[in-house]
Amino acid sequence: MKKVFKFIALSVAAMVMLTSCNNDGWKTTKNGLEYRFLEINKDAQQVKAGDVLVGTCVLKLNDSVLINVDKPDRILMASPSVFKGDLSEGLLMMHLGDKAVFGVSADSLYKFGFRFPPFYKEGTGMKLYYEINLTDIITQDEIAQEQALFEENYKQLQDAERETLAKYVEDNKINATPNEDGLYIVVNKKGKGNKVEIGRNVAINYTGRLLDGKIFDTSVEKVAKDNGIYDPSRQYAPLSYTVGSMSLISGWDKGVINQPEGSKLTLIIPSWLGYGQKGNSDRIPPNSPLLFEIEIVSVK
Repeated sequence: MKKVFKFIALSVAAMVMLTSCNNDGWKTTKNGLEYRFLEINKDAQQVKAGDVLVGTCVLKLNDSVLINVDKPDRILMASPSVFKGDLSEGLLMMHLGDKAVFGVSADSLYKFGFRFPPFYKEGTGMKLYYEINLTDIITQDEIAQEQALFEENYKQLQDAERETLAKYVEDNKINATPNEDGLYIVVNKKGKGNKVEIGRNVAINYTGRLLDGKIFDTSVEKVAKDNGIYDPSRQYAPLSYTVGSMSLISGWDKGVINQPEGSKLTLIIPSWLGYGQKGNSDRIPPNSPLLFEIEIVSVK
């Protein structure tokens, strides 16, 4: 199977310019896109809208290299044009095996949110130059097949993890059932204060574990010291935040919402509500279910 996507999006493009800025061999489309083909294979497969381009590319702002992808990779998608003379027009001109250079107005990209380095000067006619060596084309049908296979594999992983969590709950005699998201919320102590709601300020003590019992994070200093993860550079205190304003894993948010102050909870969080397929640092491997012991200290 062809490699997983690694896009260099239109807004972060990728490309190399030619070695000099003369006009030898340059042409301009009616929409204002400058281009020059270094190699052309008119009888080969042509790029169509929605295709993914595989190859090497470098991006230059005038003479300064911004990005250089020097090994074949999934670099760009032939998306619909967003302004006259943008890169999309050039991509649709390419065939498998082509090498081409495209010059796009930097000012036009800037108006669409492209972030440039400090030496970019608006209104001075600067250009982004893309040189693309197209080594493969992944069609929309192939992309759809990859996506379908990915989703099937992911569903199988989820089903297996649900079984793992169910067995963990049974083996540890935990009296809880998962909600529709697969999250287990165990109320060890029901508080009587204000409920956790969007916009309220909360303070929460927590200890996070993997299913094997290994602690990966805690707000409690003694727990950190007892488990060999104490960090003298951090402050150990309840996590204080305004509900809805912090980017927390969704399993945490779903677990504490509507719970009253003073509650003590155990959240058993499937990986898709945690750190997913990427994991987090070296303490949380990919596809790891998590267990959080939580105490809602205050809700204001």
